Amino acid sequence: MDTNLIEEKLISEIKLTSIQAKTFLLITCYGQMSSSLIAEKLNISKDLALKTANDLMALGAFIDISESDFEAMHPRFTAVNMYRRLCERENTEFKRNKIVDSIGVILEKPYEDARTK
Repeated sequence: MDTNLIEEKLISEIKLTSIQAKTFLLITCYGQMSSSLIAEKLNISKDLALKTANDLMALGAFIDISESDFEAMHPRFTAVNMYRRLCERENTEFKRNKIVDSIGVILEKPYEDARTK
């Protein structure tokens, strides 16, 4: 799995920022995480990690487990959900996007592997 390519597609197709894409991939592929651990893994401030995770929650990517712990929903659902919200924000027609669909499919195995340790 080429995470750089997936990160690029998250940025181009769903219009995530680079740090949002990295955070989304981190939690999707490694499981539930605190904002402190996100900050450590991505070498960013705890404040930026918390803000980014909360932003991803608002975009439909994460659920909050507690005020500072976050979990990704299933990537097939999440990728499409984020794309749908993008279409709503931009007031464009929501229709099938094969690239967005493929993001969910590619991330499905690492998502499940991280949750069945």
